[in-house]
Amino acid sequence: MNRREIVLRAIERRSPPRVPLHYGNRDFEYSDTVGVGFGSPEGYVPPTPETSEWGFIWERLDGTMGQPIAPPLGNWGNLARYTPPDPAAPGRLAGLDKAIAAADGKLVKFGLGITGFNHATFLRGFESFLEDLYLDRGRAEQVLDLVVDFESEMIRRGCTHAIDVVSFGDDWGTQNGLILSPDLWREVFRPRYEKQFAIAHKAGKKVWFHSCGDVSSIIGDMIDIGVDVLELLQPDLLGVRWLSREFGGRVCFCCSVDHQRVAISGSREELFAYTRMLRDELGKFDGGFIAYIEDYACLGMSEQNYQWIRQAFQGL
Repeated sequence: MNRREIVLRAIERRSPPRVPLHYGNRDFEYSDTVGVGFGSPEGYVPPTPETSEWGFIWERLDGTMGQPIAPPLGNWGNLARYTPPDPAAPGRLAGLDKAIAAADGKLVKFGLGITGFNHATFLRGFESFLEDLYLDRGRAEQVLDLVVDFESEMIRRGCTHAIDVVSFGDDWGTQNGLILSPDLWREVFRPRYEKQFAIAHKAGKKVWFHSCGDVSSIIGDMIDIGVDVLELLQPDLLGVRWLSREFGGRVCFCCSVDHQRVAISGSREELFAYTRMLRDELGKFDGGFIAYIEDYACLGMSEQNYQWIRQAFQGL
């Protein structure tokens, strides 16, 4: 049984022989998954190294992923003449088949990057886009659909290749609930996700969805519309036992040792106990759990804690 089959067994809850491992930012040779994706078109040269193909600028002041600034649609006057990237541009998927061939028996995740809502805020500006959803819904949805339409076509094209999973990343949670009301989420975002997930499922691919924060109010919705793997990196915000009780056996969870406290300041004993608790609560449904491992030095994680987390998960 290769690594791909072990991950698929966990996702489908078919009794994997061990907990599969998904590495986020280093030591990828130990990961049971491999990430692939799309790139810029052939010959594309950005006006500055920090400028994205969509026109916003990534500002990085420290070791984190940074943040977008200078939204190209911050002024509504720019909308009529704004042209989004072309998903069918030559070279967009150059190298994809080579990357898949090098997967070496691992599960292949086709990543869309930062998606949907988050990406729309990059184009319009975070506060402005939230206001638009309430005060100017039509134009807010125009901006959102620039992103969703691009992504949907990339899903179609990616799914013609030998990938296993389509991966989304859209952070919806704060410390205490959704960024916006669950009802508004269901009106605007749920139907768009559902159509995107259906494209992947029709092609026989799984859907993997990452979202940070307290997303408890929409987990049931996400499962209902087709999420196969739900990646949650602050599981203590929701409660691991609550996740198990409410949704265990209905979705596969990909979780880390909680990055807000335990992974950063936990002792060796706490880290090992936490990994066992994740497996015992989320993986007791003939599978249903994938371990997420990431070096969060930018949040204060020590190298020692990172290595202990690796050792703990590898022993499960």
